[in-house]
Amino acid sequence: MDLGERSVTNSGRWIGKAIRCGLALVLTLLATIASPPAFAHDIPADVRIQAFVKPEGQHLYVLLRVPLGAMNEVDMPLRGPGYLDLARADAALRVAAELWFADNLSLFEDDRRLPRPTLVMARVSLASDRSFASWDEAMAHLRAPPIPPETELYWKAQYFDLLLDLPISSDRSRFSVEPRLARMGLRVVTTLRYLPPGGAERAFEFHGNPGLVRLDPRWHQAALRFVEGGFLHILDGTDHLLFIACLVIPFRRLRPLVVIATAFTVAHSLTLAAAVLGLASEGLWFPPLVEWLIAVSIVAMALENLVGTSSRRRWIAAFVFGLVHGFGFAFVLRESLQFAGSHLATALLAFNAGVELGQLAVLLVLVPALNALRRLVPERAMVIVLSAVVAHTAWHWTGERWAALRQFPWPAVDAGALAGGLRWLMAALAAGLAVWAADRFVRRWMGAEEAPP
Repeated sequence: MDLGERSVTNSGRWIGKAIRCGLALVLTLLATIASPPAFAHDIPADVRIQAFVKPEGQHLYVLLRVPLGAMNEVDMPLRGPGYLDLARADAALRVAAELWFADNLSLFEDDRRLPRPTLVMARVSLASDRSFASWDEAMAHLRAPPIPPETELYWKAQYFDLLLDLPISSDRSRFSVEPRLARMGLRVVTTLRYLPPGGAERAFEFHGNPGLVRLDPRWHQAALRFVEGGFLHILDGTDHLLFIACLVIPFRRLRPLVVIATAFTVAHSLTLAAAVLGLASEGLWFPPLVEWLIAVSIVAMALENLVGTSSRRRWIAAFVFGLVHGFGFAFVLRESLQFAGSHLATALLAFNAGVELGQLAVLLVLVPALNALRRLVPERAMVIVLSAVVAHTAWHWTGERWAALRQFPWPAVDAGALAGGLRWLMAALAAGLAVWAADRFVRRWMGAEEAPP
């Protein structure tokens, strides 16, 4: 065999080996991918944590109840077919308290971070226990004799109760908490009740890691939080952004834009305040109705852009539909009012200011972009194309939201419903008179100017 034949033979062997190695590697990777990953502990889907925070003298107490199965990084001592070994559980419970809570709860006194919490008491409680209805009941239960060691308990189904203590200067200070407990489950909800000395209990409910939660905010702290909330809500709300876009797409002159934006602002401010003050319906059907009407408002504005509009018709439409959008803003605000403390009016004004700042930011970007686009594309064509895209998107929303609305029963027609309807009818008549009076002023101010279609 000459050198060339040997070279060919060796090459063939190497190629064969390479193919066999490649196949083995591929099969190994496929087997690895196909086999389910092995986890030492499963992450719970839903975890609900109950908490009390109570300043008392020079101590700040934090009382917690959490599902024991949520502490999936702690090896609990077990016996038999998975029963919790209560006789040997104390050490594991202390490790769980340190790992999950002492290290993941930051508390502040007048914006000064407090030292790491100290564990005072901890115990296992039955899943059937209901003692966390109040602070006194929970503390009495925590001090009660523990569950007998011979009790057969599946550990993941029980509760873990613990009391933490932090030194403070005064129980009259203002306190804040920053929980970092989201990794305890896929969805973690914390219900926290703050018990200030001599004051009314305040309840909070937040999801995951909410950031810094001020339990008794000053007015400027509440205002800053709600200005930020209103601003971000506009930027995150696709339906509100599309409605604002539909309002201004056909207009390029400053006066029509000012009138339209002002009408929308005044309208949604009225219904936002009314809803927050409890004047809106509390029926389960009302939020999905508002969401459906918001989608309808976008479709209506987009279709009006297609057939042509005027600044006079547009500002009236902006006012009417702005009343609907105000209820949508209110649903978001009501969920956040728990963080306002005693500053309800401040929170309302600040949230509204944040919404206006968000709208202004959108207009500052949108109007120059539309003007630049008008130089590249014929104006009428641009209005038609953009409005058609918006109308198509919002039309799908109307169908989806109508299907959601139909799942709720309509309110019964009784004396209460008729009285409420009469109040809203009177409010609608007052709004109509206000629009009629304002229309005369607007027409004079604008010189009855019609925007180009």
